[in-house]
Amino acid sequence: MAANDGGSNKISMASVAVFLSATVLFLAVIILLPEGIGWSERSTIAIMLYGLILWAFAPIPLDLTSVIVLVLLMVLRPVEIEVILSGFASPAVFLIIGGMMMAIGVNSTPLVRRMTYALLSSMGRSAKGIYTGLVLLMQVQAFFIPATAVRASLMMPVISNIIEETGVSKDSNFNKLLYIGTAFAVNISGVAVLTAAIGNILTIEILRLYVDESVSYLQWFIYAAPMWLLFTVVIMYIVWKCYTPEVSSFENLHQKMKKKNREIGKISVDEKKCIVILIVTIIIWLTESWHGYHPTFGALLAAVLMGLPVTGFVEWQKMLNINFGMVLLIGATLSLGYSLIESGAIDLLELLVSPQIVVDIFSNPWLAIPIIIILSHVYHLGVTNVSTAVITLLPVLISLSVQSGLDPVVMSVASAITMLLGFLLVVETMPNVVVHSTGRVSQKDFMLPGILSTIASIIIMIAVAFTYWRWIGFWP
Repeated sequence: MAANDGGSNKISMASVAVFLSATVLFLAVIILLPEGIGWSERSTIAIMLYGLILWAFAPIPLDLTSVIVLVLLMVLRPVEIEVILSGFASPAVFLIIGGMMMAIGVNSTPLVRRMTYALLSSMGRSAKGIYTGLVLLMQVQAFFIPATAVRASLMMPVISNIIEETGVSKDSNFNKLLYIGTAFAVNISGVAVLTAAIGNILTIEILRLYVDESVSYLQWFIYAAPMWLLFTVVIMYIVWKCYTPEVSSFENLHQKMKKKNREIGKISVDEKKCIVILIVTIIIWLTESWHGYHPTFGALLAAVLMGLPVTGFVEWQKMLNINFGMVLLIGATLSLGYSLIESGAIDLLELLVSPQIVVDIFSNPWLAIPIIIILSHVYHLGVTNVSTAVITLLPVLISLSVQSGLDPVVMSVASAITMLLGFLLVVETMPNVVVHSTGRVSQKDFMLPGILSTIASIIIMIAVAFTYWRWIGFWP
């Protein structure tokens, strides 16, 4: 007990130190910036840095930091209250809400369990079959379960059941293969599907906000699909080679999955309704460029259909049980972005980070793309929260792209995809955190496959950008 208490004290002291350091920096920026900088720019920059540190190091809950940012904006008044709260009127916020409601609806049916048992009953005779089946399942889930954290959480009982049935130890390669492989597979699953990761949604919103441009669901898929496929094959192979299982055959598990697949019975009416609604939603998303409706429409329509008496199959009150903290995080980060623009602070930041030598380097796309990919990986190691990394780095990259004469959409998509790929640190992505929270793997277990996967992802992204993107005309 003493050891545990000591650990708690250490964590508490570290959190206090981070919080105090962020507060000191906040006050220093307010007081020490040159007098020529106006109050609006000065206070907004101070709030941005304060929020950035608290979001990155998380000494307090992320959603609490979001509320603190909003309160500071209201107290210091760099912009009007309408601007401060405007982030919550963004389509991105309601897309996240709709996506979380969809996930609750899908999870109320046996559909995900049916898919899992069906895959494992057909592929679960060997370690390689189990691993491949789970990776494929997680890629398919990305099309109808929008949040990576939700997809990772859904997989934990499945993985736990497999580990329990096989009886392997915590230190076994098979244990590490399934847990690390799950984290990496869920990270990868958000690459090609616009609605499959919050970072993607924020990227589209930032592009619309800063340069009045956007990318449709289908366009994003076309741009990212080759990277997604290559990541799935190469990175999953890397994890397999790092943690090749000691035992290759699991006939008992295979038989149990076949039994569970039979026990789940025939597909129910609720599952059929769910499948139809998901298909309609995906069609709406894919045809956005034709009908012009934002992806938010498809997500909210799906939630409505799932909750209505005739077409639905889940109680509406149950669907309201969403993660409100995520809504606060997205809304507050977008509100901060609007405030940076309205106050003029973003123009000041652009001058600070855009000396002529940097602009000259960025004017060459053959240099700019690799730099952005590597820079985004490094930045994400420091600013570990994906939403925070996207909301703070992309405006700078967009400014550099515009000044250098490059297409900001290409640069933003390259950076956003990169920041989904947190392989090195547990805290880099929510799937990593969810997997690590089981206690079955440690930070050390992430390192070797993480280093190799990071290098592989950089090579794949640069190769696809230099070849496929140029062939299809998506080039800066």
